[in-house]
Amino acid sequence: MMLKPARLLALSALVAVPAFAQNVATVNGKGIPASRLDAIVKAEVAQSQGRLSDTPQLRAQVKQALIAREVMVQEADKQGYGNKPEVKAAMDNARQSIVINALLADWVKKNPVTDADIKAEYDNFKKSMGDTEYRARHILVPTEQEAKDLIAKIKSGSKFEDLAKAHSKDGSAAQGGDLDFASPSMYDQNFSAAMVALKKGEVTAAPVKSQFGWHVIKLEDTRATKLPSLDEVKQQAAQSVQQRRLAQYRESLVKKAKIQ
Repeated sequence: MMLKPARLLALSALVAVPAFAQNVATVNGKGIPASRLDAIVKAEVAQSQGRLSDTPQLRAQVKQALIAREVMVQEADKQGYGNKPEVKAAMDNARQSIVINALLADWVKKNPVTDADIKAEYDNFKKSMGDTEYRARHILVPTEQEAKDLIAKIKSGSKFEDLAKAHSKDGSAAQGGDLDFASPSMYDQNFSAAMVALKKGEVTAAPVKSQFGWHVIKLEDTRATKLPSLDEVKQQAAQSVQQRRLAQYRESLVKKAKIQ
């Protein structure tokens, strides 16, 4: 498997090289450390998920790619590209990304997410979803008067689904306004409050205002909330906790900084 140049660049940029490293090649007097080749081969094998193994052929490919890269870098330096303002800015941005990623990776290692954290996250998720799911239809229109007119038509015998297909500005219009089963927490607060107050088959007596416009809502059915088990969402819960904590860590650093 031939390494892509961009991939090799990304990998080699992350490899720290000790001064005493043995060189695998020398290009115009500048050595390419064996430790750099070892690190890239190791990373490639690990990330190939069994497709690659540490073979002489792979090492030969990596060596040739490193030699070509060193030749190109030397030529770029010779022509002064390293001194161009836009190149310096890009190099500074790359350096920032590398050191920030290293900082955050170390912070995550020192602050692991525990099983108790995951259980608490899952319990909060269950609480937010509630015990009941609601299957509603709605018609979304831009003005209150349009919504009132639609309610009057429904009271006069017009079919809700047909009116939704003809007038609703929501993506559910093609399905007659059907929103399927969902937790009230998934909707706008005003929409949810009006929906849960309905009985099965009822339509809101007055238009409901949300950030999207004006709604006419019909409650089709309810059922007990169906949730995945903790084991099924354990990885997602761990990621959610970790991402939230990383955001809090970043915010704490910003708050402590002297910013003018």
